[in-house]
Amino acid sequence: MSRDHHPPEPLDFFIWTVEDVGSWLEEINLGSYRLIFKENGVNGEYLESMSVFTTEQILHFIRRHHMKWGDFITLCKELRRIKVACLKGEQRVRRPWWAPSCLSVVFVKAAKRNRQSRVVSLKLES
Repeated sequence: MSRDHHPPEPLDFFIWTVEDVGSWLEEINLGSYRLIFKENGVNGEYLESMSVFTTEQILHFIRRHHMKWGDFITLCKELRRIKVACLKGEQRVRRPWWAPSCLSVVFVKAAKRNRQSRVVSLKLES
C-alpha cells in the first residue's frame, strides 16, 4: 500500500507501487495473485501497458502469473473500470508518495492533462 496508508486511487494507478497493486488485487478478489505479481514487479505502469498487449504477450502474462482465464478477464474488466472512473473524473488526484510536497500542484495539473491523453487510449481500446 502507499506510504499514506490509503487505498490506491484509480486516477493515479499508473504510479501505483507493487504494494498498491497488491492491495487493489485484494479489493477485486484476486488476492491469491498478490505474491506472484509482487515477485514479477507488476506496478501501475505495467498495468497501464497491458492495454496494448498482443495476444502472445497476454498468453505469456497468464502463464508467468499462473492465472486462470476467468481471473485474467476479471483483471481486465477491473482495469477498464478504473480507467473509466479516471475519465469521468470520479477520483481525486494525489501526488505520489515519493514526490516532494512542493510539487503537489504541478503533479495535479499533470495528472489532469494525462486524463485527457488516456481518453484517446480508452477510445482506441473500444
